[in-house]
Amino acid sequence: MAVQILMPALSPTMEEGTLAKWLVKEGDAVKSGMILAEIETDKATMEFEAVDEGIMGKILIAEGTSGVKVNTPIAVLVEEGESVSDAAPAPAAVVGAPVSTAVPVAAATAAPAPAAPASGGARVFASPLARRIAAEKGLDLTKVSGSGPHGRIVRADVEGAAPLAAAPASAPAAAPAAAPAPAKPAAAAMPTGMAAETVLKMYADRQFEEVPLDGMRRTIAARLTEAKQTIPHFYLRREVRLDALMAFRETLNKQLEGRGVKLSVNDFIIKACAMALQTVPDANAVWAGDRMLRLKPSDVAVAVAVEGGLFTPVLRDADKKSLSALSAEMKDLAGRAKTKKLAPHEYQGGSFAISNLGMMGVENFDAVINPPHGSILAIGAGVRKPVVLADGTVGVATVMSMTLSVDHRVIDGALGAAFLKAVIEGLENPVAMLA
Repeated sequence: MAVQILMPALSPTMEEGTLAKWLVKEGDAVKSGMILAEIETDKATMEFEAVDEGIMGKILIAEGTSGVKVNTPIAVLVEEGESVSDAAPAPAAVVGAPVSTAVPVAAATAAPAPAAPASGGARVFASPLARRIAAEKGLDLTKVSGSGPHGRIVRADVEGAAPLAAAPASAPAAAPAAAPAPAKPAAAAMPTGMAAETVLKMYADRQFEEVPLDGMRRTIAARLTEAKQTIPHFYLRREVRLDALMAFRETLNKQLEGRGVKLSVNDFIIKACAMALQTVPDANAVWAGDRMLRLKPSDVAVAVAVEGGLFTPVLRDADKKSLSALSAEMKDLAGRAKTKKLAPHEYQGGSFAISNLGMMGVENFDAVINPPHGSILAIGAGVRKPVVLADGTVGVATVMSMTLSVDHRVIDGALGAAFLKAVIEGLENPVAMLA
């Protein structure tokens, strides 16, 4: 029996993706757990594993095709000697590169069989082919152990299993049909401001190039428009003197040179913020629709610029890690972010984020909160400027501007000020970060 392979949802927010590369071709044998393709989401390029076994009968979606909706058939898996020549036409559900003229299987097999309920109300996860073989042999799938991904029952599991001693002669009466699930609402329209036609007319007499939006840019536009429209931002601004930190960093880097470690100012900022989230735990929170979630660990997200957009990889339990460990982890995450090789769990989560444009010469700016985070800290460049010293005289110091953007639903003014004060105390007394 031919089985459709559907475009998977590789992250909780994925609605469509790009089929970047097929790693198998038509006629290849497919085993459970085998990597079939590389799929690009709005944030990463991920490998897609097979859950069924058989022969790759037909590839329906060509390499490079973008805008492939989740659950769209992308290929057909058949048994040895089986054909897909009598299948129905594939639905037009993608944009970008042309879809292969190959066709999916007939409507009778258009969707995978639902997971059967097991005793006690649990669900049994099995491939459609495994279910068919189990039905033919009279097997109870609740008694079969699955060897597929996440314990899914596949063909090999049921072929080697013994049938029930007293299989019923006829199938039990069908259970009452479940009420149809409510239709999923259509994705929110892309926020565009002025209509495209209006803008095109304004520039009709000027030379320009249209730049289509890729998945990342669409997601950035939608999420940050939502953030500014729905999150009540307010801003707290402080300056921090970096002279003690710069001297301490220089000393540490000389001592760590033999280990190939070179700490950046950003590493100290990450550590100071992580410690401040523990010092002011009420600021370590996110907005969850109708409630707040107060986190225990300090999971700090850091914005990383990549071609066409940005990622915010998350350094988990950052307060518990040494400066050298944070530095190594940040370099690894940033490197893989630039090649879109991060897994969803590496860029989702956290309660707080850092956006540092100081290395680009920007002295101060206001960052937009990335929901559901409760706040984000914008870091400017360290600048040499006149300051009043502790003894009342005027001197010169390296001063860095910081702006904390805060979700007022989660963090009030006094709480945000206390958090920002804790960050500054850490940066101005860097030795304490080693305690």
